[in-house]
Amino acid sequence: MKPPYTELQGQYLAYVHQYVILNGCAPSEADMQRFFQVTPPTVHQMVLTLERRGFIQRIPGQARSITLMVPPESLPPCDGPKTVSLTKESDIAILPCERAFLNSC
Repeated sequence: MKPPYTELQGQYLAYVHQYVILNGCAPSEADMQRFFQVTPPTVHQMVLTLERRGFIQRIPGQARSITLMVPPESLPPCDGPKTVSLTKESDIAILPCERAFLNSC
């Protein structure tokens, strides 16, 4: 069965889910901007679209208030940008989902 969201929307939803698991709070729009390597207006429009379609809820004016409204088991794997980066400390490969979390620490 085809999910009710687009592939890109699914990536944003998967990112939010993984971020919450690893950090205990929702990502900021700036976190998503860095991870997906897009502009602030692009992230904001995606957040508004996800909210309008009922995939997330948020509290206007409150930072890091995104809550997923879709079952986590329905989400795709978090792929993010198709690039591989290396950590400066140890030169080991970092998965795209992990890179954003390391950069936000």
